[in-house]
Amino acid sequence: MKNQFTAKLEIIGINPFVFVPEEILNQIFETSGKKKSPIPVKGTVNGKNFKQNLMKYLGEWRLYINLTMLKNSPQRIGEMIDVFVEFDDSDRTIPVHPQLDKRIKESPIALQNFENLIPSRKKELIRYINNLKSEESINRNIEKIIRHLHGETDFFGKRIN
Repeated sequence: MKNQFTAKLEIIGINPFVFVPEEILNQIFETSGKKKSPIPVKGTVNGKNFKQNLMKYLGEWRLYINLTMLKNSPQRIGEMIDVFVEFDDSDRTIPVHPQLDKRIKESPIALQNFENLIPSRKKELIRYINNLKSEESINRNIEKIIRHLHGETDFFGKRIN
């Protein structure tokens, strides 16, 4: 099967990863139209589906293998794993919670500061609120985010002076 390979699970710092063979990387670069990380990919690890990003670190492209992709991955360093990987052109946009969106748009300062956040920080805030369950915790944490976007507090709610 095209884009299928077997690789040794390695680790850098605390992050398990595999190197992707050059011919597969080149095919992904061609399909995606880019050679700059992150490049969204999808595939399987030992038959289990995943969505991930290919990342270039210290001059080498790596597919990081997290615990949702491979159970106990940090304990499996040195193991050979079967990988299928291809470019993922699906929309990965995470919708902003309607209450957070409303509150941000009510304040020009919050809106400007939210729009100026780096993409990973925006995504972190959006995911955080989207993963909360109770209305009380959603509202409480939206208030924290608004105060943070107004420059009143750091993200953890401590006053900035």
